[in-house]
Amino acid sequence: MIVAIPPFWRREWPWAIALVGGFLTVFYVPVESLVRAVHLPGPVAEALRLTQWYAHEHVLLCLVPALFIAGAISVFVQHDAVLRYLGPRAPKPVAYGVASVSGGILAVCSCTVLPLFAGIYARGAGLGPATTFLYAGPAINVLAVVLTARVLGLELGAARAVGAVVFSIIVGLAMHALFRRDERARIDAMPAAAPTAPPRPLWQTGVFFGALLAILVFANWGAPGAPGGLVATIYAVKWMLTAAATLSLAAVLVGWFGLPLKRLVLPGLAVAGAGIGFPGAPAVPFAAGAVGLSAVTSTREGELEEWFGATWSFAKQILPLLLVGVLVAGLLLGRPGHEGLIPSSWIATAVGGNGVGATVVAASAGALMYFATLTEVPIVEGLLGAGMGDGPALALLLAGPALSLPSILVVRSVLGWRKTAAFVVLVVVMATVTGLLYGAVA
Repeated sequence: MIVAIPPFWRREWPWAIALVGGFLTVFYVPVESLVRAVHLPGPVAEALRLTQWYAHEHVLLCLVPALFIAGAISVFVQHDAVLRYLGPRAPKPVAYGVASVSGGILAVCSCTVLPLFAGIYARGAGLGPATTFLYAGPAINVLAVVLTARVLGLELGAARAVGAVVFSIIVGLAMHALFRRDERARIDAMPAAAPTAPPRPLWQTGVFFGALLAILVFANWGAPGAPGGLVATIYAVKWMLTAAATLSLAAVLVGWFGLPLKRLVLPGLAVAGAGIGFPGAPAVPFAAGAVGLSAVTSTREGELEEWFGATWSFAKQILPLLLVGVLVAGLLLGRPGHEGLIPSSWIATAVGGNGVGATVVAASAGALMYFATLTEVPIVEGLLGAGMGDGPALALLLAGPALSLPSILVVRSVLGWRKTAAFVVLVVVMATVTGLLYGAVA
């Protein structure tokens, strides 16, 4: 019996081999054995370790759900709805308010927010609201702000919260002002589409996106800093909540998107088998679910195939740049507590006190370093113990989570070098100015 290869994969098989094969190589290569066998220099070893850590901790649980959400935005969100709330002609209080709140509800890092940013920008969001969302996603993170207040003090936590909200809106407004002419030309070049009736009610689309967001949020719910409380309660049942969200998504696809129930039988058995076979590794059934969703959507003609096609396009654009960026960041700066080409002692010395130079260095280093969600807090705590001033600490907390070398490479692929350079400079300058003001009054 000959199994017919779906048209999508007949076109995309070279990319599939390269992308999936490259990821699996990074994921499974025995880094420690390789380091010992070849006697790799310390910075090279740190680059490999950081890249493999990123593949283990962030690609599957963070990036893959974000890619599916980005693809869904580009297919299922009405173009006129994006223009109404986030478009360049939308009322500024609405556009920037929605962008900052939408980004702030996601506890994601600077890399995970990138597919979502690319999705809303491709759908017609204005440059200003889109970059506000890009900054707000990782920076206005409720969990990170609370952890900052508990570990580093209430004043620094409050300064981070207020600074990040104001920061995101100012950066977005500045990007809009700098590239107003480009934005006008971009919007004029967009094909004018006649308003069409959505294929399903808005509330059904909302439930669909709610299930996708729930999978992303609960799968990445971090361990609590102390026992008890809502965060600890959710953490204890995070995988049950993730499973419930996944079942809800399956029900939505069958009930409202026309996916035959029989096509979910094999993926469902694979997920159940992975869960039984690997009871202590919930990432395994999660991976089986991601593969199953890819299979059923890529082989189903119509809007589901369009969804997977958009998701796959974002994956091809973003994943290689992220892995290369993490590799380079690890080579230059190492992992927290480990050395890269640039000794951490240099950075610790350079950010001492509350001077202009220290604040500029803190903001610039934060813009290049890769911080996983919430890890910036213990890093800043260690630097404060080594003599870092309060102003540079706030500058690092404002610039670090929102930017990184990997994210800069991806933003460049979406916006081009000019707009990316402007965004990076604005973030560094705003972080520096905010840090200087805070250092002067702290």
